[in-house]
Amino acid sequence: MAQQQPPLDQQLDQSAQPPIEDMVSCVTALEAALLPCLPARELQAIDRSPHPSHQIDVERHARDFMEAAKKLQLYFNSLQREDKPTKSELLRKEISMMEEELKTKNELIEKHERLIQGWKKELKDQLDKHNTELERV
Repeated sequence: MAQQQPPLDQQLDQSAQPPIEDMVSCVTALEAALLPCLPARELQAIDRSPHPSHQIDVERHARDFMEAAKKLQLYFNSLQREDKPTKSELLRKEISMMEEELKTKNELIEKHERLIQGWKKELKDQLDKHNTELERV
């Protein structure tokens, strides 16, 4: 009745695929699993059938659909997790920003210390100059 497809795990767990192809394969698997579950007359008749193999078919289609839906949900959850950095990533980023800020401030402090040393030298030179002039007088 239904076409034989490779197991959903083989269809969906191909890590080499780019993300958009992962999503497309999830949607395709979901659609393929959904089609046999649609309320077609034959399926409705099979669903009411007392024959156990028919009932198993309906249950299998429903189970396949639920598996495909779960895989699609997991895919979207993983995309959502990729967008949100983890706590450790946030902390690493914050630490690196603080280290960069510290480096910049240390460079600024060193620059001001050099300026202050230069001004001290100029003031000392001027003081010595004034002292020598006062000694002459």
